[in-house]
Parts: sequence; C-alpha cells; structure tokens
Amino acid sequence: MARIVKNAAERRAEIIAAAKELFQTQEYDKVTMQELMERLHIAKGTIYHYFSSKEDLLESVVEDIIDEELRKKEAFMASYKGRKMNAMHKLQLLITSGRVAEDHEHILDMLHHPSNIRMHARQLGRFLTKLAPMYAEIIAEGCEQGVFTTEHPLECAEFMLAGAQFLTDVGFYPWSDEQLTRRMAALPALLESLLHAPDGSFDFLAE
Repeated sequence: MARIVKNAAERRAEIIAAAKELFQTQEYDKVTMQELMERLHIAKGTIYHYFSSKEDLLESVVEDIIDEELRKKEAFMASYKGRKMNAMHKLQLLITSGRVAEDHEHILDMLHHPSNIRMHARQLGRFLTKLAPMYAEIIAEGCEQGVFTTEHPLECAEFMLAGAQFLTDVGFYPWSDEQLTRRMAALPALLESLLHAPDGSFDFLAE
C-alpha cells in the first residue's frame, strides 16, 4: 500500500486536532508528546518539526479554538446583515452569542496553569485584538443611529472587552466572589456611561 503523503498544512492541522482531543480529556501534566505520536503513528521528528514543545502545541490548539470562535461570531452576525435592527440589538446579540470556553472549557482552563501564564496573556490579547473591531463596527453604527455617542469606537470596544475579561478572570488573579459580584452588578451602568447609551440599555447583563 502506498504511503499517504500529506502537505505541511494538512499534517499540522491533523496534529492540532488530535492534540485538542487529548487536552480535552486529560489533565495538562499527563498529556505527553509521545502519546500524541503514537495516536497519529508519526515519528518524533515529524511532530517536533511543527511544534517545539507541549507548550507550543497547546498554544496552537488555543489559537485554533479562538479562530474557530471568531469565525462562528462573524457568521452569526453576518446572518443578521440586511435585517432592520438597531445597533443596540446587534450589540446585545454579539455579547450573548456564547463564550469561547463553553465548548472547550477544559482546554482553556489549562491556560491557568502557572507555567502557561504568559501564553494566557498572549492569547487573551490576540482574541481581544481580533474581536474588538467586530464590536467597534456596531458601536460606530450606533453612533450614526444616535444610540451611542463616542469618537473612539474601537478604543471603547477594546476597553469593554479587556476590562470585562481581566476583572472577571480568576485564572489571572484569584478574585473573590464579592469582587466578581460587585463588578458584574456595576457593568451595565459602566457600559452605558462609556457609550453614552440610554438608561437600561445593558440591563440584560444583570439577568
């Protein structure tokens, strides 16, 4: 039987997919590159050609998850293109369209491992950098409609996302339940103030 030769992109994607399954079902410390090689029937040189370490592989898996989530959000919002809908409704739909961790919670929890703190920060920054323009577009549209008022849609989006993520992420810092509760309670009013939105615009966040 002739040996199937895969191109670099296919082989890399195959390794990431297999690693995603392993990381989803096992503890981070128990996953080994050897186990992955045996699962894929590939040589040590092959896997290390694409990934220098388990940490490097995990980061690629997380990047793949983030990119998949961004594609889902883009497709979700594209499905509302052409519909008569104000910007506030669009922003609510985007905010409530689901969290990245819902389908890959076990893998993303690995970013909380002490050895992965730098990776966590890099991937959070990468996610926010790619997601913020999606929010900014809706905010700018809201300004045109008179729903929001700001001369800095992108920066508002960046502060919204970064503040909400960092100040509620116990993986970055062990925030107490009291701290998390009071921040979430204040969030609707803070976003209204940031965007000069009508009273009650973000009350759905407290539901």
